[in-house]
Amino acid sequence: MTSDVLKLDLPSVENRIKRFVKDYVEKCGAEGVVLGVSGGLDSSATAALASLSLGGHKVLGIAMPEEETYDVTDIQHAKLLAKKFGFNLQIVDISSTLKACFQSLPIYDAADKLSKGNVKARIRMVYLYYYANKLNRLVCGASDKSETMVGYFTKWGDGAADISPIMDLYKTQVRQLALHIGVPAEIVAKPPSPRLWPNQLAEKELGIKYETLDLILFGLEHFMKPKEIAEQLKLPIKLVEDVKRRWLATEHKRRLPLTAKLGYRTVGKDFRLPHKPY
Repeated sequence: MTSDVLKLDLPSVENRIKRFVKDYVEKCGAEGVVLGVSGGLDSSATAALASLSLGGHKVLGIAMPEEETYDVTDIQHAKLLAKKFGFNLQIVDISSTLKACFQSLPIYDAADKLSKGNVKARIRMVYLYYYANKLNRLVCGASDKSETMVGYFTKWGDGAADISPIMDLYKTQVRQLALHIGVPAEIVAKPPSPRLWPNQLAEKELGIKYETLDLILFGLEHFMKPKEIAEQLKLPIKLVEDVKRRWLATEHKRRLPLTAKLGYRTVGKDFRLPHKPY
């Protein structure tokens, strides 16, 4: 197994995603989409695809800097992207909201950076949904398949959206597509970071390069055994097993809340409803 298995028919993938976005927005009766634009790869690719699909006038990007993780380059990249693809961009400093939220929490612990970081992601979600409600738009998520499969996102934070156009593309595939549609190379080349605390780097936290992670996940997706994946990729079996464990352990983040089954049909998996009622 080599990286060739992740190569895309880029024109076809681009067109399928654009049709998907346009069709879903129209079926929902929405007037466009709202999405967070961080200046990173995933949100940039998603904003570009949405703009190519709907037209930039129907895409509102919200950049949400805050003082702890502020990086002027991120804002410059967001502006560059908005200008190139013609979508509207608003810059909203969420520092004061975060401060008020933290100060109101009786058990707030500034040293607990994970809990604190998850609050940041959820506050960003609140802003996006406010704009979406106010403007009759959908919230467009920017999660990719790699981070979704290993649960590298905040539940009800950056994982919350009405539509997620690139969620079936691994990170390395998003890079391919981003370059194909014209996302500036300096954005594509940036080290991925959720920007939840200073100096946060995704690959450092995950302990693995995306080029390797994506191939492991591809193997798991195609029902390969960890031993088989490790042998084909010449990797330690422990690394492959660790990725699989993380994938399985985070399944709760990818599902609706569970409930005890009591009725004839339970909300969720038992219902297969048409988009438009009878």
